[in-house]
Amino acid sequence: MAKKHKAKHHDETPDQPPKKLKWKEYSAELAKLHAELVTLQEWVIHKGLKVCIVFEGRDTAGKGGTIKAITERVSPRVFRTVALPTPTEREKSQMYIQRYVPHLPAAGEVVIFDRSWYNRAGVERVMGFCTEEQADRFLSMAPAVEKAMIESGIILLKYWLEVSPDEQTRRLESRINDGRKTWKLSPMDLKSYSRWYDYSRARDAMFAATDTPWAPWYVARSDDKRRARLNIISHLLGHIPHERLPRDPVKLPKRQEAHGYREPDYPYKIIPERGWPAGG
Repeated sequence: MAKKHKAKHHDETPDQPPKKLKWKEYSAELAKLHAELVTLQEWVIHKGLKVCIVFEGRDTAGKGGTIKAITERVSPRVFRTVALPTPTEREKSQMYIQRYVPHLPAAGEVVIFDRSWYNRAGVERVMGFCTEEQADRFLSMAPAVEKAMIESGIILLKYWLEVSPDEQTRRLESRINDGRKTWKLSPMDLKSYSRWYDYSRARDAMFAATDTPWAPWYVARSDDKRRARLNIISHLLGHIPHERLPRDPVKLPKRQEAHGYREPDYPYKIIPERGWPAGG
């Protein structure tokens, strides 16, 4: 079994939350986990594993950043992210789970859902996009569907990212005036923000119905995004059995001779080089 890496938690006491990780410490821990994710990737391909990871949580909980941290050093042909748009009129007429099934993993794939079939238990229920009857029917059927997935050989991991009310407010306010984040702020986010306790009730009902022995929910506190990312990656590495495959030594081959080749005198359209500040 591959060695598990855990994020270091300094200055933690039962009565005091841990200090937020500094970038240098976070980057060092993340680099170790990235190397282990590459090991996992090779094992998934080698063994033909089928892995499905579901991320759910309120707006601003950190789902997208966590998924990016998982996938930034692995192959997008193995680690595939699914973030489905609003359903079309045709999709609305289908069996609810139908549009998610084609995206489930085949052998040698890790599929990550940035929101999933649990939209019905969360945003659709709270915002009135489905009826209470439809939401309850979904909750009653989801455990059986997930059991069928697991019996077909899929390794299913479900993560809920839990953000506090104060931190959610801070993150939404930061999106208002930050040009890098304005695309993240939609009218739906604002409506959702005002319905905190409706979402809490929907989450509670979802956990009560779908937190099963075969497909449990794992909750990550995400007020500290960096800690949450490290904790989740470490957790999933520990819950997907894998081993390090042997590698042959790699040596670069000798580059061929020019045999008379010369760079052409071609009028390339060179991008101007600006006077950027020197990096440290």
